[in-house]
Order: sequence, then C-alpha cells, then structure tokens
Amino acid sequence: MAVPHQNAMRCGHHIKIHANGKTVKAMVLDECDSTIGCDSEHSYQPPYPNNIVDASKAVWKALGVKEVMLNGDE
Repeated sequence: MAVPHQNAMRCGHHIKIHANGKTVKAMVLDECDSTIGCDSEHSYQPPYPNNIVDASKAVWKALGVKEVMLNGDE
C-alpha cells in the first residue's frame, strides 16, 4: 500500500484503514508525495491532496469499498 509522503517514515509499518464500519490493518510498502505528483514507479499519478491511500484490491474488498476504475467506469 502507498500512503502520503512523510520521508518514508511509515514504510514497513502497519496502519489501520477504516471504512463502512470495518477496519483493516495493512503494511505500508511505499510513499509518494501526492501533492506534487508521482514518478514512473508510482504510475505518474497527478497531484492530489495529501490525504490519499492506494491499497490492494484485497484491502478495499475487506472494507466493502466498491472498485471504480480511473475513468469512472465500474
């Protein structure tokens, strides 16, 4: 999972993600400074507020979050 950048201080640590009344514990694998955009390793994501989390499909499924593709299609 990737989380907002804090000098990679959270890499290798676990965080809890809450949604729909459920909680999942996930390990942080990398960080990206989402406020300036990301590099090729992070799929060239455009700048976003510093409050995004990118996680595996298993995390979102466990939380009951519906998968939506980048173009808005389900």
